[in-house]
Amino acid sequence: MVFGEYWDACDYSDGVLNYNQDAHSSAPLRWCDATGGVAAAFDFTTKGVLQEAVGRKEYWRLTDSQGRPPGVMGVWPSRAVTFLDNHDTGSTLQHWPFPTSHLPEGYAYLLTHPGTPTVFFDHMWEEELGACIKELLQVRIRNKLNCRSKVVVKKSTNDAYAAIIDGRVAVKIGFGDWSPNQAGATYKGKGFKLASSGFQYAVWEAEV
Repeated sequence: MVFGEYWDACDYSDGVLNYNQDAHSSAPLRWCDATGGVAAAFDFTTKGVLQEAVGRKEYWRLTDSQGRPPGVMGVWPSRAVTFLDNHDTGSTLQHWPFPTSHLPEGYAYLLTHPGTPTVFFDHMWEEELGACIKELLQVRIRNKLNCRSKVVVKKSTNDAYAAIIDGRVAVKIGFGDWSPNQAGATYKGKGFKLASSGFQYAVWEAEV
């Protein structure tokens, strides 16, 4: 895969991230389009919105005005390379780090959603976080989630975000309550079983 990086500041007002980040995601989208759709781009918009949502307990941010995930992921998911941190934003430089205590939530979101998710190498060396990431990767592989997987948002409020991906994987992040079984979701006539859980996140997969 060919992919590029365009890191520009998100849109803020008085130090608070604006809800609408369409202008921010438009630059990498235009670049991908100019390549004829053969190249992808790091989705800085998704990183910015996601870390603001978990850090400020504003999970409503994870749905845009059209009911899609924000960022490149929501518009052209097959061209979105998603991430939580890299050598510039995190690690020793810490220019724009993802909130450390919310990293499991962040990976629960990225590794169940479309786009091409990347895992920051430093995070794999942390025992508990590394185990969480490996478990979530197995869920993604087992259920064949991919860059074009379909997201259906089920909840997007102050206290939680929940979605079902490709009909067979469900995820909830945040401190609020939600589960696919309580919501009456089924896949091929069967319910869901818990596949991974931790601080303010849970992931289920269909019982098939």
